[in-house]
Amino acid sequence: MSEQAAENRPAILVGIVGVGTAIGKSWTTAQVLRSLRERGINAAARKPAQSYADAELGATDAEVLSWAGGERPFDVCPEHRWYPVPMAPPMAVEVLGLGRIEAAELVGEIHWPAATHVGLVETVGGVRSPMTHDTDSAEFVAMLHPDRILLVADAGLGTINSVRLSIAVLDAPQCLVFLNRYDDGSDLHRRNREWLASSDGHATATDIDEVCAWILGEEPRVR
Repeated sequence: MSEQAAENRPAILVGIVGVGTAIGKSWTTAQVLRSLRERGINAAARKPAQSYADAELGATDAEVLSWAGGERPFDVCPEHRWYPVPMAPPMAVEVLGLGRIEAAELVGEIHWPAATHVGLVETVGGVRSPMTHDTDSAEFVAMLHPDRILLVADAGLGTINSVRLSIAVLDAPQCLVFLNRYDDGSDLHRRNREWLASSDGHATATDIDEVCAWILGEEPRVR
């Protein structure tokens, strides 16, 4: 991180990545942020860059996170990093004729409110989705040297494969797999979680309280 960003680094920095696009990263990040703040934790979220369809205005990722964190959308994602083209950010800027996005620039633009205890940084797409011209989401998160990495996954068919492929490219000694949209009444969902936890040895969670406890280092309820 840049010197300026490092000076104001949160006590706990969490990188949030997904196994794919539309897996629920923003919803998960917003719920975690809201829950932490309800606990009295000084928490904030950042989306270094976002691309979107014009129809999403009013519900872009940055706006969703700003509502959860009580900040302005442009605090969450700098105004010049809003790209109204539904493609990966480096592809979107090419369509818009805006040149290249360099990872070091995005890292240097991450600023936190004073005394932020937990900082959440949400990436784009899946772990191998282009975040900038020189990094994908996994590589970008690694540049932040996060204390924790939260991997958001689905709970249904294909979950084990997508989690395994994603974990393999993450430098994540402290990684939690969050099974979004988990239904304990589904035999498949239960078996997927059990396989990931018991056979693969991954810490898993299925509700936001579990995620918050893991972030804060409380007695783990995760498997």
